[in-house]
Amino acid sequence: MALFYNIKVVTTFLFASLFFGYGVIELQASHHVSNHLQDVATSQSLFSDDQPYRTAYHFQPLKNWMNDPCGPMIYKGIYHLFYQYNPIGNGSPDGPRVWGHSTSLDLINWTPQPLTLLPQLEANMNSSWTGSITILQDYKPAILFTGITPKNEQVQDLAFPKDLSDPYLREWILVPQNPVMSPTQENKINATSFRDPTTAWWLPDGNWRVVIGSKIERRGLALLFRSKDFINWVQVDHPLYSYELTGMWECPDFFPVNVNGIPIGVETSAIGPNVKHVLKLSLDDTKHDIYTIGTYDAFKDAYIPDVGFQNDSSLRYDYGKYYASKTFYDSSKMQRLLLSWVNESSSLADDIKKGWSGIHAVPRRVWLDISGKQLIQWPIPEIESLRINPVILPIQLIKGGSVIEIPGISAAQADVELSFGLRDLSNIEKFEASWTNPQLLCSQKGASVSGGLGPFGLLTLASVGLEEYTAVFFRIFKDYDNDKFVVLMCIDQSRSSLNPTTDKTTYGTFVNVNPIYEGLSLRILIDHSVIESFGGKGKNVITARVYPTLATNDKARLYAFNYGRGSVQITWLTAWSMKKANIA
Repeated sequence: MALFYNIKVVTTFLFASLFFGYGVIELQASHHVSNHLQDVATSQSLFSDDQPYRTAYHFQPLKNWMNDPCGPMIYKGIYHLFYQYNPIGNGSPDGPRVWGHSTSLDLINWTPQPLTLLPQLEANMNSSWTGSITILQDYKPAILFTGITPKNEQVQDLAFPKDLSDPYLREWILVPQNPVMSPTQENKINATSFRDPTTAWWLPDGNWRVVIGSKIERRGLALLFRSKDFINWVQVDHPLYSYELTGMWECPDFFPVNVNGIPIGVETSAIGPNVKHVLKLSLDDTKHDIYTIGTYDAFKDAYIPDVGFQNDSSLRYDYGKYYASKTFYDSSKMQRLLLSWVNESSSLADDIKKGWSGIHAVPRRVWLDISGKQLIQWPIPEIESLRINPVILPIQLIKGGSVIEIPGISAAQADVELSFGLRDLSNIEKFEASWTNPQLLCSQKGASVSGGLGPFGLLTLASVGLEEYTAVFFRIFKDYDNDKFVVLMCIDQSRSSLNPTTDKTTYGTFVNVNPIYEGLSLRILIDHSVIESFGGKGKNVITARVYPTLATNDKARLYAFNYGRGSVQITWLTAWSMKKANIA
């Protein structure tokens, strides 16, 4: 559970529960628990011309606050997305949390289902926070999630579908044994730092395992629990993994990946010599999703990363606005898919005014790179079904100081793929050994700072007069001490909006590619207020939330640019306008 606010709504929530009739503990099936919150969730759509920042093909509810994806899965051919949802309060996070629920056949077009995990028992009376779904051996889905008790304690609760024959799984029942895992003095768990169970995995010893995020002082913990029946859980005497000075570990995710660059996903319980394991953590202190790749010792129930844990210098799924991510195994296509919350960068006052907050990134396929040192991410191919009216830019040289408009594109709602080639290395700059922080380097060498090779890339969500734009670009350096090129990828938001209250953070990352032999590829998904940029064929990703005041809807433009001294060549560029997905 991405915890972004203080719990101060307990008595208000309990009073409202009783007032609206859904605080009766005896009720079991979640659909019985008040129509009031459901009516709020399915009220009028806010997608209109006076809402220029609502997205067209990124998932988001019609209104109110949304954050973490919860329990994504496929069941009887239907994809299910659950998510943390505050059904009151417009765009504010303050309020009780329940689970929203939508279903899809393609992970692009979504149909809303009834809210679930509303307050039913003392074990979730004050909120239902983040959790995961595990498909048990009898093909029975089970939700493990963090419930908040009237004492504000974080406990782990279990729910099963009421009707397994219903492919939409519209009703869920909390088991009477809840909570199934609790903090106690004996297990030395802090009741305010015990949340977000992973998808469970099963081993041949007949036990399920699940990881829960926690901390002791500043030491982050991936607590490990075992169960034979998925109801009675026992804490293992050691964490799966832990590390000092990392703070609270939220939304842990633990899953296997194929070795040797095989882009085929594997089921969560897979072990053996042909898989490595990924441990992902959402660091509450920095709001970054980091991951390590390593080995899972099933006999010792221990995870050993290949590279020592580096806290916030570790690998990240995304070097921009991307948090509380969750993967699941799509058995229908044998792929592992990644979903995530993309928070707003606008002010709370602006969020409340527009009546909503939070979107999800486009789902990504994820697999282990052939090097075994990092993951590759790429948008699911189904997103390409929304492409229309392709615009192809011919191969051409872009001289230093040039800006070229890409015409005929709906620039506020687009998908762009391009690649660059380097023709002249005479202007390349020396890479300094002190440049270890790519985000800081991007801030110091933004889009307006001319260099040798770069900045070059795209000006997205740009106004006609370039008063506003968000630059996505590369810079190329030469590390002469190690005789290698260094590729810096940046998103510069410093001129993204004339609104002074929006966050205009510059993001950056180093991309591990050789620009001479591999070229420099870039794919950008643009959707009104979000820009997802994939560099190096998915080796590095940066997501930004952008709120232009001039470059909105049909007033947005798209440009290729090169503000460096040396020329670069566009070797391939195709841009598509994007249709609107059906997200009710």
